[in-house]
Amino acid sequence: MHVPDGFINAPVSVAAGVVAAGAVAVSLRGARRELDERTAPLAGLVAAFIFAVQMLNFPVAAGTSGHLLGGALAAILVGPWTGVLCIAVVLLMQGILFADGGLTALGVNISVMGVVTVVVAYALFRGLVLVLPRTRASVTAASFVAALVSVPAAAAAFTALYAIGGTTHVPVAKVLTAMVGVHTLIGIGEAVITMLTVGAVVAVRPDLVYGARGLTAPLKLRVDGELVDAAPAAAPAAGSGSPKKVWIGGLVTALVLAGFVSFYASASPDGLEKVAADKGIDAKVEDHAAADSPLADYGVKGIETARLSGGLAGAIGVGATLAVGTGAFWVVRRRRAHTETTA
Repeated sequence: MHVPDGFINAPVSVAAGVVAAGAVAVSLRGARRELDERTAPLAGLVAAFIFAVQMLNFPVAAGTSGHLLGGALAAILVGPWTGVLCIAVVLLMQGILFADGGLTALGVNISVMGVVTVVVAYALFRGLVLVLPRTRASVTAASFVAALVSVPAAAAAFTALYAIGGTTHVPVAKVLTAMVGVHTLIGIGEAVITMLTVGAVVAVRPDLVYGARGLTAPLKLRVDGELVDAAPAAAPAAGSGSPKKVWIGGLVTALVLAGFVSFYASASPDGLEKVAADKGIDAKVEDHAAADSPLADYGVKGIETARLSGGLAGAIGVGATLAVGTGAFWVVRRRRAHTETTA
């Protein structure tokens, strides 16, 4: 759902940019409470993983594909404030390096794909977790529903921006029906990916999943006929469930997805592109400012072999997103540590 330049007029794009900048600023402050020594590097990995999975367009209807938006996944894994930052980093890397999503529309994309998806998904997720049994299955099920709803919500948000500042004159009702309809189908794919990813991490290290914190009740022992709290268990030793193992496994998975599996992704236009072409929203689309980037369109210029070019571009994107994301989150983490030390 990457909005290109020219779909939304300049005043509304600027306003969306102000909203996005405000959301990022607030999220930077909120992320200080979410990030610690373990989760800061994992947050960078989440951004890189979302970048990789967004390269995997999957078919949803005749001539239409979809891809992960990632707001729900990021919010559940690392927290809503950090989740907004993860999506912002991904969109920034995609826009600057790969000419994916307009640069003047960056604020629109962060607002729609980052803020709206995170807010809707995490609010729904928390509501479901509160009423469902406190089990890992409940966290997984809640992540499915939250992700499913977040995608058509983002489509509706785009339609609202188009209604205010669209550069073409297409009836808003037609845009809303088409956008929400196709993105509900895409939401199913988003929900499956989110559920599987959250479920995999929860199965190994539930303590690393922000949305699963407090999931496990304290162990009780019966002493002289009374239940008492057992002594807290030691932290997991390095091994299959250590944070380092999770980080390495996630990075390898992201590199494989972006560097190899992405070659087999659907070539059909995604939901927004299809609706824009069918309804005429793209009549005034503008060329991307980074169209001459050596990585534009997720390929490395000068490399003729499509598989090698796309795979190398994907691997570079994962590495760049990981580096920028991890660096940003470490800075946020250090600012928190500094604040706690001087308080």
